Amino acid sequence: MGKRLSRIATRTGDDGSTGLGDGSRVGKDDARVAALGDVDELNAAIGLLLTEAMPTTMAKLLVEVQHDLFELGGELCIPGYENLAATRIEWLDAMLAESNAGLGTLEEFILPGGCRAAALAHQARTIARRAERSVVVLSRQAQLRREPQAYLNRLSDLLFVLARVANRDAGRGDVMWNRERGAGTASRDR
Repeated sequence: MGKRLSRIATRTGDDGSTGLGDGSRVGKDDARVAALGDVDELNAAIGLLLTEAMPTTMAKLLVEVQHDLFELGGELCIPGYENLAATRIEWLDAMLAESNAGLGTLEEFILPGGCRAAALAHQARTIARRAERSVVVLSRQAQLRREPQAYLNRLSDLLFVLARVANRDAGRGDVMWNRERGAGTASRDR
């Protein structure tokens, strides 16, 4: 593993490049850097979500996810490196099933919102989807295992379910999309 940082401002990126974990340098607009940045942003969004009041079990789950995302970032940072265990995807599947078990069936689309923790979980979900898309782009340019993409896909599903759990635990229901509010009528009337 690379050196621990003791000096934050290295100035080596002033030319628009950044160092990867293997010592190579790439442009800051490289697909690998975009994927790393999106995973980092997702981890930060989960950190913000963790500042909200929530059940201890949910908080512990999210801290585990943060550690997984750090490991996933390490894998993306070092070409050819394997860092995220495939068992972590199985763990996400189990957490998804467990978290979803106490929720009612959805019969309509829901909107992001409700309590603040739910809204932040939805925001993290959308960042997870962007990170997944970035990893897909990178996988078309570089050899990657399937685990990072699969993990992000499952995580976005889990964050959706956790948003619903947060609303339930806060005594609020899901914010339902109102199909009847007249969306699309203007185009039909033309």
